[in-house]
Amino acid sequence: MKLRRSRASKRGRIEIIPMIDVMFFLLATFMLASLTMQRLDAVKLDLPRGTAQPLAAQQPLTLSVSHNGQIAVNRQDVQLNEVAGTIKRQLAADGNVVVAADAGAPNGLVVQAMLQARLGGAGHFLIAVQRDQP
Repeated sequence: MKLRRSRASKRGRIEIIPMIDVMFFLLATFMLASLTMQRLDAVKLDLPRGTAQPLAAQQPLTLSVSHNGQIAVNRQDVQLNEVAGTIKRQLAADGNVVVAADAGAPNGLVVQAMLQARLGGAGHFLIAVQRDQP
């Protein structure tokens, strides 16, 4: 007489779906963490509001113009006629300059500072804005 086993033996299986879920969660977490690590090396300003793509550069050269007309290049205060020389010494190979102008800064002064930066070798200007919170 043969006795049957009441339970059939089952082979163990590795479920891959939970592992994929965990990997996507980790990927999203690290992406969000890396986005918050970016810092803009500029003077504290009241930036105008708007929408823009995030900047991917490592340490961009920043041209700041405050509401009282003070000009700074990477937090170093300069006069308008010194902007071209300072930009020329500090400019990276990509030629990108981030313009961080206060919302109350005189527009003529901002344009003059950008023209001086262009004389110093700036190829592209990126305008810094403060992101609107949805």
